[in-house]
Amino acid sequence: MDKRTYKIVTAAVVGAVYAALTVALMPISFGMLQFRVSEALCILPFFMPCTAWGLFLGCAAANLISGNIMDVIFGSLATLLAALSTAAIGKAGRSRASELCACLMPVIFNGLIVGAVITGAYNGLNILDNLGVFAMNCGFVSLGEAGVLFAIGYPLMRYLPRKRFFTDFLAKLS
Repeated sequence: MDKRTYKIVTAAVVGAVYAALTVALMPISFGMLQFRVSEALCILPFFMPCTAWGLFLGCAAANLISGNIMDVIFGSLATLLAALSTAAIGKAGRSRASELCACLMPVIFNGLIVGAVITGAYNGLNILDNLGVFAMNCGFVSLGEAGVLFAIGYPLMRYLPRKRFFTDFLAKLS
């Protein structure tokens, strides 16, 4: 298999795993305080930039279940922006600081964007009239994201590069 096909298949598999995890853990994957375990996969673009688009598509597929078109569009966009930022940080070089910064990208993007979506969905689209509610929603979404990224994502980020199966896999993508 050529590298381009390998990257496409890798992105597709990551997207499918993201969607499957989100749906399988639906009770904790949606809402103001969510612990979306699938978001731990957002560390992968740090090592494999090709997975950013798979995460975006997996998030869009999972968000279709919410029934909120704003969540499908903007929640998925938040994941894409976080994944692309994580990929850019990974391309710049690996250090403990860059790993921590990469883990913050989903916290920041999802906190702001999904916080805005939740505020708009339940309190009207004029967020400026609901700044307190918006801040609370951002805080809760960010809290859930931080829990996932720092309890699951960061340990994976430290563990995977030490495993031969992972480094062999990365070699096939580069």
